[in-house]
Amino acid sequence: MINIELKIYPDELLRKVSKEVKNIDQKLSKIYDEMCILMNNEKGIGLAAPQIGINERFFISKDFSNDSDKTIIFINPEIIEADDIVESKEGCLSIPGHYDYVKRNNRILVSYFDLSGKNEKKEFLDMQSIVFQHELDHLDGILFPDRLPKIRKDIFFKKIDKEFKK
Repeated sequence: MINIELKIYPDELLRKVSKEVKNIDQKLSKIYDEMCILMNNEKGIGLAAPQIGINERFFISKDFSNDSDKTIIFINPEIIEADDIVESKEGCLSIPGHYDYVKRNNRILVSYFDLSGKNEKKEFLDMQSIVFQHELDHLDGILFPDRLPKIRKDIFFKKIDKEFKK
């Protein structure tokens, strides 16, 4: 069992650009299992490696394509195409209790590796697309309030800085 812990803003790892995953191995599989448990315990729908203190390019997300409890892992993910802007309410396990409306692409074409090392290319729509973009941002050191218009972003960070920075 691997001991993972959720990083909370303003943890500095949340602002670092993650490194490419070099080895898809049994250790990563165990981390995936632990991430699924943590995400479900926290009632989340996505969780990125930096949020648990790992500076590597992978994240997990609930599978919105059906009603199962399936979780997908995205290793070295990237967006190939994106369009159709929508605005949706977002929150983040690393900024608990705070939400705001963020503009994202409603349709994306993505590439990533799965746990078997297979390269996947898929189109995501709606919630799957939005969660993918939110989690991908984590791999680049971007938090969802960074995507807000300047005035809303400034107000949001002033509020959370006051609350989270001791």
